[in-house]
Amino acid sequence: MQIWQILTIIMVILLIILVVLYFVGRRLEKKQAEQQVQIDAAKQNVTLLIIDKKRLPIKESGLPQQVIDSTPALLRRSKLPIVKVKAGNRVMNMVADEKIFDYIPVKKEVRATVSGIYITDVAGLHSSLDKPEEKKGLFSKIRGKAQDKQDELRAESRGATVDEYRDSNRTAGTKRATKRKYRPKKKKK
Repeated sequence: MQIWQILTIIMVILLIILVVLYFVGRRLEKKQAEQQVQIDAAKQNVTLLIIDKKRLPIKESGLPQQVIDSTPALLRRSKLPIVKVKAGNRVMNMVADEKIFDYIPVKKEVRATVSGIYITDVAGLHSSLDKPEEKKGLFSKIRGKAQDKQDELRAESRGATVDEYRDSNRTAGTKRATKRKYRPKKKKK
């Protein structure tokens, strides 16, 4: 076989895979939309005391056995955002929406929108919720470490601490510091 025949076969296979993934994705979108309608129909506002929150495999989550049995086999290995809450006088485990899991405060009372054992929204009862810190990506972590090392070396060469070097660096480019030094003289007419 020639190389162009092999490339043609590979391209056809990739095209078939893309078409199959497109139709599977559309079917999953429809299912998710139907489930979202059911969740919205059954939601209630409840006051909850958040005891603990963790990401756990579904078998270790403490959810009812009926829920564990009804989950698809592929999802049984994945970790779920589980929240241990006290609602009234009952302590139970609930599943939180992935979008709000980081916003849920521990050991605080919250107003939550609940649909069955699924927490869809959270609001602070006595105060607003704190936003979690943004997670840094790999390159920003590396850039930050390199900047720290560079600041450390420059501070050493000047005989100052890193904080003193950074403070002097911050004011060096401001208008106050450069006002007299670098302002061009105006010509008189």
